[in-house]
Amino acid sequence: MTAAPNPYTDPTARRAYLSREARLRQLPAIERDLVRLGEMSDLNRWLEQIRATGGCAEPVYLTGHTTTLDAGTGEVLRHYSTATEPGGRLAVRCRNRRATRCPSCSREYSGDTFHLVRSGLIGGKGVPEAVRTHPRLFVTLTAPSFGPVHRAGECHRARRRCEHGGRHGCGRTHPDTDPLIGQPLCADCYDYPGHVLWNAMAPALWKAFRDNLYHHVAARTGTGRTAVRKLIRVSTAKVAEYQKRGAVHFHAVVRFDGPAGPASSPPPWATADLLLESVRTAAAAVALPRPESAAYGDGRLSFGTQLDAHPLTGGDGARLTDDAVAAYVAKYTSKSVEAAGAVDRRIESIAEIQALHVTPHVRALISTAWRLGGLPELQHLRLRTWAHMLGYRGHCLTKTHAYSTTYGQLRTDRAEHVRTLAGTPALFVDWDSDTTTESAWRFAGTGHTPAEALIAAGIAEDLATNREMAREGVSSQRCNSG
Repeated sequence: MTAAPNPYTDPTARRAYLSREARLRQLPAIERDLVRLGEMSDLNRWLEQIRATGGCAEPVYLTGHTTTLDAGTGEVLRHYSTATEPGGRLAVRCRNRRATRCPSCSREYSGDTFHLVRSGLIGGKGVPEAVRTHPRLFVTLTAPSFGPVHRAGECHRARRRCEHGGRHGCGRTHPDTDPLIGQPLCADCYDYPGHVLWNAMAPALWKAFRDNLYHHVAARTGTGRTAVRKLIRVSTAKVAEYQKRGAVHFHAVVRFDGPAGPASSPPPWATADLLLESVRTAAAAVALPRPESAAYGDGRLSFGTQLDAHPLTGGDGARLTDDAVAAYVAKYTSKSVEAAGAVDRRIESIAEIQALHVTPHVRALISTAWRLGGLPELQHLRLRTWAHMLGYRGHCLTKTHAYSTTYGQLRTDRAEHVRTLAGTPALFVDWDSDTTTESAWRFAGTGHTPAEALIAAGIAEDLATNREMAREGVSSQRCNSG
């Protein structure tokens, strides 16, 4: 077979090549990239990979192989290598929960959260259905005041001026979309160190609340603090949300179980009323000292006085349904500090803080976290690392072990379901106990080129539209059958 002419030696081919290159250089970068994609010999396989990731905006690429062997004979049962994939690599999801980073993975994360929380309310996913008969509450714990801020609706009435010359009041009515909501009435009066420290200590405050809950149940029932933990188990799942002012608060499901967890019923005396009263008093009793430092005054950290707790009865006339609570919690896992007007990436320098496009209030919070993070006595809080999170360094959603299933199990079940539908075996797990798997994987990069990002976003949008249409179809069928 005759080799293709070299465009640098054959005059005709060279002119055609140079002419094509000149035309390409006149195109915008994204269009040049689209031309490159269109010329890929394995474009269809690349599209299959992107569809498999759900149109992930920031996929992680891996190179390597996996081989499944018969443990007794050493026979190769299955072999997979990325050598035959486009670019010699395999795309997998980034699994970022933030909608600002990856809408596709965020949507999947929210869906997993919905099922995780819902299974702890009504059973399923390995959780006994009897949990719906256990005492359950939906609780909201808030931060205390660090200074008056503008609020939606009728704001603070105009009052006397503060020592800095500003008024401790507003007198206006703010719509929900007013950017003033959450901003201090007087920034000089606002306790910025207290605010940042509260966010940083919020995980410790939550743990203290859970410990207090056992203690208050013991006190109300006349049971010893050690003995009560052998009679009941408090199972929880909580999500963190940023208020407009930048303070974290928690939404949580709190449930009484028997000593063996959700599979066992709590004692008859462990009622919903006991749970409700114990939650209220346990939250009010939480008080942790601020970390000692000469940079700010003494004080204690506690929850705010605004506490909401609603029993979940599971009945048709209930104020909050199980599905509504699960959806409410899941919604906040896709959001983060950007809900308070901050940024979703780490800060590297004080100069970067000054250049941020944020409100003066958010800039003051980030600057305070950065300044306090430089103090030796506060190094354990890692405030500079979490300055972009306004000091908060806890997970978005946490749960006790016995509350329900896990994200890992939900993902494994979903992957197995997809493989079953496609008729393909797993890549990264053994088939059974009589096989062994040898694998070697390496990180090979992340992200898309401009044209790849455009196509991935279109795939993600199409998949979302298909899911919405399917959901509407199911809802219509239920209405018609009802």
